[in-house]
Order: sequence, then structure tokens, then C-alpha cells
Amino acid sequence: MSNLNITTVQTILHWEEKEKNLEMLGTRILECTDKMEVVVLPEMFSTGFTMQPGKLAETMDGPTVNWMKRIAASRRIILTGSLVIEENGKYFNRLVWMLPNGQYGYYDKRHRFAFAGEHLHYSPGNRRLIASVKGWKINLQVCYDLRFPVWSRQQQHGSTTTGPEYDVIINVANWPEKRSLAWKSLLQARAIENQCYVAGVNRVGIDGNGIPHSGDSMIIDPYGNILYHRADVEEMNTITLERDRLTECREKLPFLRDADEFSIINEDSNE
Repeated sequence: MSNLNITTVQTILHWEEKEKNLEMLGTRILECTDKMEVVVLPEMFSTGFTMQPGKLAETMDGPTVNWMKRIAASRRIILTGSLVIEENGKYFNRLVWMLPNGQYGYYDKRHRFAFAGEHLHYSPGNRRLIASVKGWKINLQVCYDLRFPVWSRQQQHGSTTTGPEYDVIINVANWPEKRSLAWKSLLQARAIENQCYVAGVNRVGIDGNGIPHSGDSMIIDPYGNILYHRADVEEMNTITLERDRLTECREKLPFLRDADEFSIINEDSNE
């Protein structure tokens, strides 16, 4: 397994204006001179955190997913972020993991933010998605999922041979500034307890509901050290995740071997 470059895109989003957001993001990605491999956009990157899926939802063959295909192919990158998707009469806050060859995986946000009414408009996901690139295993999550450590927890079930379930958590968010302390603290906690890298990508600016966002996008190593943190500005930044650092942490501090065994029961899997 070689090292992996993660590019975070912390940006202001035009409220519920897809074309403006896609044009802005496309320009930034295409003009970036970094050596990019995985490029991470915020939650609902084409609209902002909207509660109007009936007005703004697309299908998986709609313009935003096709835009992701074009950008990923053009720069030969993996591109990921969440958007509003309609499928079988239901709406999902869906994170898409787009490969440069046009193939993709997706993760539907499990924990809907009831405080803002998200549970009234969107259906929950019932499975995790752990993607793979260059030998790295990446656990993909959306915003509010960060508050629920069981959903993130490495599952080894007593095995010392197969190793941890994943190596990186990517969380894409529209996390408000007034709860930024929780955002930053939980990102570090998820890295420490799971002995993995964590990349949290948040938006900046004031959304259409008048809620300010400070960004505070971060990349954290398996020890909990902050490798990158930026607040209150728009910025694209590329960080190299070092495989040796991950291996060293897990070999020197083999805490995951002592973890409790558990299973996640999806009671609403038929919703």
C-alpha cells in the first residue's frame, strides 16, 4: 500500500443553485495544480443543506452525477461528496464515490439530523460503504453520522489476522459554526478510537437559513494529531496520508485487539 493524497474542498455554497455550484467547483478542481487522487466536497455540495428535496432532487443519471463523472474523468481522480437523490419515490442524502472510469459506489446518510427536520424529508441508509483505493480502505460518512460512534466503530470480532476494517474515515458536512467545538472534538475522537486517519470536510459561509458555517475542515492522523485545519476561509488543500504512520500506530499501540465485539441491527432496513 502506497501513500494517498486527499484533497479537501472547503467552500461557500450558492444556496439551492446547482448550476452555480457545479461551475464554481468544476473550475476550482480543473485549475488546481496539486497532485490530486481523492477530492472531497462538502455535504449537499450542489445545493447546500436543503429541506426541499421535492424541488431539488435528481436521479443517479441526472446532471450532478454526470458532472461528477466528467470531472473525475478529466482529472483522473476519485471525486466524492453528497447530493439530493430521488429513488423509488424516496429522497436520500447520498454520498457518491465517483471513480475516474465512471463507475461509482454510494452511501445514503444513516443518521438524519432531526433537529433541522431532515428525518421528515429524507429516508435513512441502512448500510455502510467502505471503499477501496490503492489498498486503502475508506469508510464514507455524512455530517451527523459523526455523533454516533457505534456506526464508525472498527469491527474485528476478535480477529488478529484480518486487521482493522478500514484505514480512513471521510466525513462530508454542513456543520454550523456554533457547534464547531463538537465537530472538531468528534473528528479527533473518531481517529483516536479507531486508529485511523480522519478527513472532515465542511462548508463555510452563511446558508439560505441564515446559519453561519466556519468550515474547520480537518485531517487527523491515527494518533489524533491534527495534520491540517482551516477555518473561515475558502480553500483547497492536499495532504498526503502516510501508510507507515498508520502501520506504526497500530503495531506500537495494538488497542483494537482488545475492543468489544458487537453487531449493528438495522431495524428500519425495510423502510
